Amino acid sequence: MSNSVILLIGRILLSVMFIMSGLSKFGGIEGTAGYIGSVGLPAATALAWLAAIFETVAGIAILVGFQTKIAALLLAAFCVFAGYVFHFQPEDQMQMISFMKNLTIAGGFLALFVSGPGSLSVDARTGKLATA
Repeated sequence: MSNSVILLIGRILLSVMFIMSGLSKFGGIEGTAGYIGSVGLPAATALAWLAAIFETVAGIAILVGFQTKIAALLLAAFCVFAGYVFHFQPEDQMQMISFMKNLTIAGGFLALFVSGPGSLSVDARTGKLATA
């Protein structure tokens, strides 16, 4: 299997969760805002809308390989931030597993940032495959 096919499969696997999560937030902004507010962040409703839009748009960008390096870097930062703010609870093993998963996903996005999206991407078709 070619590297570009493997990168495409990786992009699909990395993006699906964010696209689905972002879309589901649109149907339950109040619940997302409540969860955001429960950890003490300000402007919870605005942050819920921003999270829904960001996860959906960035997830689609990764999926199709558009502005891949930027989207991957932003999603890596998002994963670290969300993991720390929402899951870093050393006394709770389940929350720490979620925290570690966020860090692991961030690592995948950093690898994608370095490798680029591969030839099966919008970036490749538009000549935007600059190296890191």
